[in-house]
Amino acid sequence: MSATTGTSNAVEIRAPVVGGAAEILTPEALAFVGSLQREFGAERTRLLAARAERQAELDAGVLPDFLAETREIRESDWRVAPAPAELQDRRVEITGPVDRKMVINALNSGARVFMADFEDANSPTWQNNVEGHVNLKDANERTISLDTGEKRYELGDDPAVLVVRPRGWHLPEKHALVEGEAASGSLFDFGLYVFHNRERPWFYIPKLENHREARLWNQVFDYAEGELGLARGSIKATVLIETVLAAFEMDEILYELREHIVGLNAGRWDYLFSLIKTFRSRPDFVLPDRAQLTMTTPFMRAYTELLVKTCHRRGAHAMGGMAAFIPSRRDPEVNETALAKVREDKVREAGDGFDGTWVAHPDLVPVATDVFDGVLGAAANQVERQRDDVDVSASDLLDLRVEGGEITDDGLRTNVSVGVRYLESWLRGVGAAAIDNLMEDAATAEISRSQIWQWVHHGEINAERVREVLATELPEGGRFPAARELFERVALADDFVEFLTLPAYDYID
Repeated sequence: MSATTGTSNAVEIRAPVVGGAAEILTPEALAFVGSLQREFGAERTRLLAARAERQAELDAGVLPDFLAETREIRESDWRVAPAPAELQDRRVEITGPVDRKMVINALNSGARVFMADFEDANSPTWQNNVEGHVNLKDANERTISLDTGEKRYELGDDPAVLVVRPRGWHLPEKHALVEGEAASGSLFDFGLYVFHNRERPWFYIPKLENHREARLWNQVFDYAEGELGLARGSIKATVLIETVLAAFEMDEILYELREHIVGLNAGRWDYLFSLIKTFRSRPDFVLPDRAQLTMTTPFMRAYTELLVKTCHRRGAHAMGGMAAFIPSRRDPEVNETALAKVREDKVREAGDGFDGTWVAHPDLVPVATDVFDGVLGAAANQVERQRDDVDVSASDLLDLRVEGGEITDDGLRTNVSVGVRYLESWLRGVGAAAIDNLMEDAATAEISRSQIWQWVHHGEINAERVREVLATELPEGGRFPAARELFERVALADDFVEFLTLPAYDYID
């Protein structure tokens, strides 16, 4: 592919030529993206700087708590605007990247909702991003198909409802420059999608850390509705609570987005990464092997039960998280184990009051659906079920003790192996990878490298042992040399790298 440069109303595209780009990167669409960047880019930069200031306070020993200045919001009675009819029943949602085959299979999977992901399950190559927008536009227009020569894929009669996850506030889109600066990945993804798909402008919003970041999204939604002639409140969003700081501000996030929000989601894997990242300086918060960090640990129970209680009090959906196990069509024993573990996970969520849950593979849709059908019956959700029995304190959210938890050499080798194999896949442009019968994405790779950083910096293991494992545990070929180099860089750096996808972005395109 040859490089191309184009400009539209101060948006300059510097990128390889990609099929479908002319359909998506129209002058009008780029002008809209540029207006979003000029209108909200400075506030995004300020909020990211505020994250760094907050982290400095945490490193100095200040622990998070529920905000005194927003007590009235938490204690007063209010509810979010009702969800559209198509988003009332979300008992099973399937997630995945935006490649064409995945989009068709997910929409045909029998799930109620497909979350098309430009974030953790997507390697943000220019080709992936642009072709992803083409695929979603075609899906909404019901024209999407794919012929591989061996099989033809077409959209079925009753596809899932399409909801899109743009990148988080921290990620740039280096190929789109506005006044010489890289555009926000969030605004780029959101802007292109809402511009081309105005009938159902529904989103998942990732990686928020506080209600001020939610307020910025609300301002973006209001602005987009005004510019595109959409009715006020027609843009709808579900926010992932996948940072520990956001867990202290769930009421406030719902309040800031009350005209646009339909629910919160328990983003469990990023939440674990956030715990490690946020409290990285504290030796009393060192977590054991990832395999021991289950949803039944007290701090994870506190987080998820508080989410259900908060959502239902405000008339919002509480969406469960992703079970990482994936089935095998070749190994009956692996398949039976995966299905049993997924069923156990979903039984707990449905019993806790969640209105729906996530799966990563079409074969898991029937299992999760059966569980939620058993609880919901003919009802669309259980939003009206109040969890007044739940009483979660700040200390409950911050009690990171894991009974019997250990840091083992097996845990180290698993983190290195999974982290490097995932990064190698990501560098090849594949952002969701099946590794050892688990679906791995950027969130689980973040856990792998951040745990190693935490263990090394608190003397649980030494850096040389990590390098030994890096040198002996992984195959050659592909992009493994770059993946090993990158993993060592982010796992053993003196200073903690906030997101591994930021330096990794320099390795693609």
